[in-house]
Amino acid sequence: MKPRRTNNSQSQLFEQRLSEQLNPNHELLILADFIDWDLLETKLGNHFVNETGTPAKPVRLVIGIMLLQQMHKVSDEGIVYKWVENPYWQLFCGYDYLQWKFPIHPTTLTKWRQRLGVEGIENVFELLIQTATDCGMVKSSSLAKVIADTTVMPKAVTFPTDAKLYLKGIKRLVKFAKQEGLVLRQTYQRLSVTAQHKAARLMHSRKFKQAAKEIKRLKTYLSRVWHDLMRQIQGNQDLMQRAAPTLLLMGQILFQGHEGLDKIYSVHEPQVECLAKGKAGRKYEFGCKVSIVMTHREGLALSTMAHHGNPYDGHTLAQALGKAEQMSGKTISQAFADKGYKGHGIKDKEVFLSGSGRGKSRSLRKAIARRQAIEPHIGHMKSEGKLGRNFLGGILGDRLNALLCGIGHNLRLLVNFFRKQAVPIPT
Repeated sequence: MKPRRTNNSQSQLFEQRLSEQLNPNHELLILADFIDWDLLETKLGNHFVNETGTPAKPVRLVIGIMLLQQMHKVSDEGIVYKWVENPYWQLFCGYDYLQWKFPIHPTTLTKWRQRLGVEGIENVFELLIQTATDCGMVKSSSLAKVIADTTVMPKAVTFPTDAKLYLKGIKRLVKFAKQEGLVLRQTYQRLSVTAQHKAARLMHSRKFKQAAKEIKRLKTYLSRVWHDLMRQIQGNQDLMQRAAPTLLLMGQILFQGHEGLDKIYSVHEPQVECLAKGKAGRKYEFGCKVSIVMTHREGLALSTMAHHGNPYDGHTLAQALGKAEQMSGKTISQAFADKGYKGHGIKDKEVFLSGSGRGKSRSLRKAIARRQAIEPHIGHMKSEGKLGRNFLGGILGDRLNALLCGIGHNLRLLVNFFRKQAVPIPT
């Protein structure tokens, strides 16, 4: 059913309201006054049905907890515990009396993210951009002048090796066989663990030829289990349909070479890609590419999009700028990017690349040189936000986490703005 609303209209005899005890000039409370919660409830309420099911938790409660989570880089479990300890967080989420119990179960956040999807999270993103312009942190004219860049959003996966993939593949096939009641000739579970440990020790001691023999043994174990399972399900259409995703994935791991674009790097996240960004510290990163568009002056994020397939940076610019215009409601006239965006093919906007300031006016040369101002913002999104490691599963999790990282970045900018300036509370 539709989400319920928090009712603070009735006073409690032996308790005092939080709004009468806490500092009204606290940055979180000022931010809560600027956010149009009623509009947010109207937009997000469309994702729920009217009649069937138990009423959902209040929109302001769940979205408020999501915002606090992204702002402070806390897990789903940690944010629930910290929410009970912080009265400012409770008042920010719409509770005017101190709460002693957990407001929601941590899995509620997962269910809300899946229900809202990309469209619902984008509604929250748009509302925060509108809040930034309403409070005066960003001028409306600033939304037409942006900086664009791409970065890697690493997935929460271990560093891929052939030995790890073969071992996990054997465990996945044996688990599926047990669930379906199939009896394998041999599971190789004990032998595969021993072979993987030997391979790791031999690689560490730089005995590569001996380690290669153990890795080949692991591959043989996986091949035997895979072929055994294939033989047993032949002729059973229902079983073949259920086993197809697992068998196709294990077959791809078994027969893939060392080179290729469609390699599998993780069993539980097969869509993960290997990206080389030319960094000195990390030669390769495993995740997906994210394009970020920010205002040229204030660094407010206008769009954060996840791209799969490792596209060329220049081919992502038109889509990123279009999404930024949709989120902000303002047409972009000038965009600044690095040299990796050569060949972007955009004709209806002025796009200036790094190093192209020769022969231009002094103000335009300074604007082009300021392109690199987006780099520290990306660093903050990775260190203070969740862009440095994505724990949400699947392709949908990549898209949602990219949007949530942009939301968290904008929240931190808004809180710092309210902390430094005396902004009048709207009436």
